Amino acid sequence: MNFIDFQLILDNFWFVFSGLPYTLGIALASFLTGLVLGFFISRARMSDISILSSLARFYISIMRGVPMIVVLFVLYFGLPFYGVELPALICSYIAFSLVSAAYISEIFRASIQAVDKGQWEAARALGLKEWTIISKVILPQAIRIAIPPLGNVILDMIKSTSLMAMITVQDIFQNAKIVGGRELDYMSMYVLVAFIYWLLCYGFEIIQSRLEKRLSAYK
Repeated sequence: MNFIDFQLILDNFWFVFSGLPYTLGIALASFLTGLVLGFFISRARMSDISILSSLARFYISIMRGVPMIVVLFVLYFGLPFYGVELPALICSYIAFSLVSAAYISEIFRASIQAVDKGQWEAARALGLKEWTIISKVILPQAIRIAIPPLGNVILDMIKSTSLMAMITVQDIFQNAKIVGGRELDYMSMYVLVAFIYWLLCYGFEIIQSRLEKRLSAYK
């Protein structure tokens, strides 16, 4: 018996690969949602209003402290006990969006605070409004700082989407499990799915690297 059955991999490659839209779709949609939520959570975290700051701290602590699989199970298996039944894809999207928002908010907070305070003072001295200062002066500088850690978040999310198989989403990992169970050869399928995840992450690493170089030109 071969350690890896390459013929099995070739015969089932496209079936496994057919789960890619779910893997990439959920990862990217959740990441974009997390960017928006994360920005506003970071603003609340830095707010002078104590209740906003405290609520943001609590949210970040919960979402960073609870495993993703638990959040998925709460949404998919827990909510039906309270009369709320959501499709597995919707549960995945909500879970990944909420958890990524917590990490992204801390990235935004650190990046914004890393911008020289003199930038704030100079912009206020010119009479610019707070939102204009943030959007036109601070964020463009903060984004350059945030790109590497944000890249780590998207890579982690792509890999973590494999957890969707636990709630029946037919992503590439779930498809690999189906073939592995049918053919009694999980090793070959797991090697294939590992290779696909690596290719996806490598592609995003290239995009991140080029984005960093492009933004560094505007320093």
